[in-house]
Amino acid sequence: MSSAASIVIEVAEDGRHLSLDRGFMVVSTRGAEIGRVPLDDIAVLIGSAHGLTYSNNLLLALLERECAVVLCGRNFSPAAILWPVDGHHVQAQRMRAQADTTDAFKNRLWQAIARAKVRNQGAVLEALGQPSGAFAELARKLRSGDPDNIEAQAARRYWPLLFGADFRRDSDEPGINGLLNYGYAVLRGGTARAVAAAGLHPTLGLKHSNRSNPMCLVDDLMEPFRPLVDLLVHRLVADGCLAVDRDTKRALAGILVQDLRTEAGVTPLATCLFRLASSLAHMLLGERQGLDLPLSPLPLDLVPAHRGKGGAHGAQRVSSHVDDGDV
Repeated sequence: MSSAASIVIEVAEDGRHLSLDRGFMVVSTRGAEIGRVPLDDIAVLIGSAHGLTYSNNLLLALLERECAVVLCGRNFSPAAILWPVDGHHVQAQRMRAQADTTDAFKNRLWQAIARAKVRNQGAVLEALGQPSGAFAELARKLRSGDPDNIEAQAARRYWPLLFGADFRRDSDEPGINGLLNYGYAVLRGGTARAVAAAGLHPTLGLKHSNRSNPMCLVDDLMEPFRPLVDLLVHRLVADGCLAVDRDTKRALAGILVQDLRTEAGVTPLATCLFRLASSLAHMLLGERQGLDLPLSPLPLDLVPAHRGKGGAHGAQRVSSHVDDGDV
């Protein structure tokens, strides 16, 4: 399976049934088909509806294509991600190397990831005309393993500059937090798909180590890309969109096709995730020296190309809602 699949499907209406038919995912209600999507086009399937049912054959077919199936709990926070057992032909070798990784090596990997995140936070603030110089300095100060907790220092400066002094990041709260939850769910699904394709185990993380979190590595690798979700949410809020509804979901689903600058040229974010996960796998086996991270975006890179209905910013090219709405 390549990274070419780019459609994000969300099933948000109650009483839907998802099944498989000759290479298509079929969406039905009360036994009547209301839409179908080619399986090979689906990158992420998000289930957030009550009373949603699936056929086992469909789930197996999606997992064979390394599609991430994300099940959302309250306030659109991911509750589970289905992950294929066999994601790569040398998966066992890579997972053994992953399990044997030393703390010192993981600390150096986390340094590169956290630096990229802090730089991207600064890039987002600069694109919005906010003070951003401190973030480049914080990124430079960030040492192996981040013993000085630079990432947290950056976060304390970042959120008030982005959403105002009264904003608090709380995943249980609605409004801005609900929009962030949904955007991160899409990003987490895309990252999980990349991790599986690289033959890595999602639970064996670098920095994240919560014993109740089965996706520690996924949460590590998505960190540099979170600020891009934050920027998209900021623009939605500036357009007066505070509810997680059809239009804002469509906009947030577009995060996976946002173009980023890389050493190899401009590349969609979903492909950057695949390259990052693959580079980590090769590093674990001693086959390369550094992570394949995109370049930090310039302010002009973050200018929206299109403002659609509800601030959707052109995300319609990736977000698919059967019957032109949430299915």
